[in-house]
Amino acid sequence: MSYTQLAGARVPIRMWADPASVDEGAMRQLHNVATLPWIKGLAVMPDVHYGKGATVGSVIAMHGAVCPAAVGVDIGCGMSAVKTSLTANDLPGDLSRLRAKIEQAIPVGRGLHASPVEPGRLHGFPLAGWSGFWKRFEGIADAVKFRAERAAQQMGTLGSGNHFVEFCLDESGAVWLMLHSGSRNIGKELADFHIGQAQKLPHNQGLVDRDLAVFVADTPQMAAYRNDLFWAQEYAQYNRAIMMALFQDVVRREFKKARVTFEPVISCHHNYVAEERYDGMDLLVTRKGAIRAGAGDLGIIPGSMGTGSYIVKGLGNAASFNSASHGAGRRMSRSAAKRAFTARDLAEQTQGVECRKDAGVVDEIPAAYKPIEQVMDQQRDLVEVVAKLKQVICVKG
Repeated sequence: MSYTQLAGARVPIRMWADPASVDEGAMRQLHNVATLPWIKGLAVMPDVHYGKGATVGSVIAMHGAVCPAAVGVDIGCGMSAVKTSLTANDLPGDLSRLRAKIEQAIPVGRGLHASPVEPGRLHGFPLAGWSGFWKRFEGIADAVKFRAERAAQQMGTLGSGNHFVEFCLDESGAVWLMLHSGSRNIGKELADFHIGQAQKLPHNQGLVDRDLAVFVADTPQMAAYRNDLFWAQEYAQYNRAIMMALFQDVVRREFKKARVTFEPVISCHHNYVAEERYDGMDLLVTRKGAIRAGAGDLGIIPGSMGTGSYIVKGLGNAASFNSASHGAGRRMSRSAAKRAFTARDLAEQTQGVECRKDAGVVDEIPAAYKPIEQVMDQQRDLVEVVAKLKQVICVKG
């Protein structure tokens, strides 16, 4: 599918979604974003849905400005995946023990590590820049400074909501490890703090939506936000790297006789800011619920906890600012899903997957999400499929 172009106040709205399927609230947000004086482009992914200020599933390119709400409140949220030497034939018939071992190694929900994980003891963890990263903690916003100890204990934990750790099989029967998480509560606190700071600035008075407040270049407020933003993006990246190392350690122990090997880890943010150049102009590109899909870039596009996911390679479509969707995208709010479905429905829709099937995760039921196959079909000009995965274990917060 190529995109549909709608008229916007300052820039056209390029949509890889069917406009008729986008709800009124999300469409209003897209038109609001197109009114911002600093905007240079807006691309809308097939998984688009309503968010805070800006929709989830939008790519917003601005010159000399950045909108914190267009990044998303879980700064740096993203995915990691790795192919292993294991195959379906190596797996036991009962996967409950393996799921339990994963949950023991990686705290979920609001769980913390009893003491900070020491990355130097993790097999293959990239230590370059690690010590410098923690030294910069003292320079981030006062809103979170008091949480230094908690930040360290949260590093390498899953969180809740739509975050997950999965054991998957591709169509050839090869085993993949995959996970989805972000910057934990620190990223959200930083996002909320800076959105509040931006809303107070004179140039943001009179905006169509106060949640679209921006920071502009060459100001102290922009410098402070960029410092905290890029720190939180790194936090999220390290968080996933530690979890993946812990996950791999579980697999090594549980399949000791198989002498498991791992291919290079694929990792991608989908709530972040990048400095990129288009049409001779340096732009700040925010991807909120979108991944970078430059030519040859490897990425991960997950479905729901019962449907499967895709490993993809970007096609470098400049019309989308080299982007693609971050997943299936919700078609139903969490509260609506809880009203519409029961734990029995969840059990039916996750048949064959070793996972929680209780009322606490009904809001993550597959039916609350858009069909992942439809989402993939709508972005054939953005990515090509490298592998299709189906989960056999899904750990939720």
